[in-house]
Amino acid sequence: MDYDVELNDLIMTLVKEGGSDIHFTVGAFPTLRINSELVPLTRKTELTPEDTVGYLRAMISEKMFTDFVVKQELDFSYEHAQEYRLRGNASFQRGVISIALRLIPKIRNIQELNLPPQIAEMSRKKQGFFLVVGPVGQGKSTTIAAMVSLINDESKRHIVTVEDPIEFRYDQGKSIIEQREVGLDTADFESALRHAFRQDMDVIMIGEMRDRETISIAVTAAETGHLVLSTLHTNSAAQTIDRIIDSFPHDQQNQIRIQLSATLLGVFSQRLLPRISGGMIPAYELLVNTPAVANLIREGRTQEIDVLIETGTEQGMIDLDRNLAELVRRGDVLKDTAKMHARRANLFDRIV
Repeated sequence: MDYDVELNDLIMTLVKEGGSDIHFTVGAFPTLRINSELVPLTRKTELTPEDTVGYLRAMISEKMFTDFVVKQELDFSYEHAQEYRLRGNASFQRGVISIALRLIPKIRNIQELNLPPQIAEMSRKKQGFFLVVGPVGQGKSTTIAAMVSLINDESKRHIVTVEDPIEFRYDQGKSIIEQREVGLDTADFESALRHAFRQDMDVIMIGEMRDRETISIAVTAAETGHLVLSTLHTNSAAQTIDRIIDSFPHDQQNQIRIQLSATLLGVFSQRLLPRISGGMIPAYELLVNTPAVANLIREGRTQEIDVLIETGTEQGMIDLDRNLAELVRRGDVLKDTAKMHARRANLFDRIV
């Protein structure tokens, strides 16, 4: 089998069908994810162990393949025909290779992504710490890319990104953009962030907050006059604050509360829901760090943050359940679909 030719066919099918992912699993047909549903390509043949090896070798270098066999896990990026970029993960299951590929869409602006105008306002801040959170596959990286793109289009700033792997590629606009890939351009997130302070940066985008050291350096960067953008796998704004604080030893938690209360700009939590007219549309929650929110963070009363979000519309906050109800009223999302994501089903039913 010519794996380059087959890979081309699969990627072009994914693009044509508006899908997001391709799965290569031994004993199954190549499978696409389209509008959240898995669709096996039964016109293809079921994959053998040799097939998944062949597909992986078609996308990565020999050195990367050798390292993968030793480490048994690999995150990588793949550029197809100098037009489409995909983020890949290879792993072993029952002794054979499985691969998941995610199509990285073209960078779209904040309006095209149906995001609130507050996201543009956060992008224009000169310093502070802003997080986009949510489960895997809910568009966090796409939102961050739109923010970086807006900065690049509007202002003359030095932007450094640290990613594993690099997903979106940015053209040089008004800003200078340098993109560093973990494992290729730097040993790890921590090293890249420590050295970034000597690179005269204005904005740093961190692909993902993975550990205490990364979080600590990011907060310090925000304290010292930089704009810091990043993502975290959490489900809500309040949970995000708790996750950050709980990542530190007990004797350091008071200090991180003080730092976070002073540097946090906001937390944007999002989900992608199937749109009635086709495609996906985001539902979201936005926490803005007002003096009242900062006070709750300092005092460790994060359980009260949800109340401030619910009542903080005038401060620019967005409540998830009210946003879901609005999507239903506009005819964008089915009520049953929206209700599955509501945090307070009774409130959602009253306001929809």
